[in-house]
Amino acid sequence: MAWGYHLLLDCKQGNLENISCKDNVTAFVKQLVNDIDMKAYGDLQIERFATHDPNKAGISFCQMIETSNITGHFVDLNGDFYIDVFSCKSYDSNTVLRLVQKYFNPANISMKFVERGKDATALSSKLIQPLF
Repeated sequence: MAWGYHLLLDCKQGNLENISCKDNVTAFVKQLVNDIDMKAYGDLQIERFATHDPNKAGISFCQMIETSNITGHFVDLNGDFYIDVFSCKSYDSNTVLRLVQKYFNPANISMKFVERGKDATALSSKLIQPLF
């Protein structure tokens, strides 16, 4: 049995307008929490970070959930972004992928899924083509 489930997404060339819009990122996080049947703990933390470096500047967020957290960072320069969903409660990673596609439309997604508390052989990784 796993102690927790950790989905790591590396996304390339998302829609620049959508990844740089705080309202869009906020809507994504709220729908994600709801659709994977989690419970938000506190307010979403969302800010624009690394403004001193145009190669890294973009929105970062953290939403604590009762079973752990959901975090992400978006790079304004090229549309790349990174999202982690970690929870000791299980969830459907395909739901996360569908919402990422819907809100940010990346050209591709590299995914790693780790079942925490299991040995290293539980790690799986794959490249996912856009769903739409």
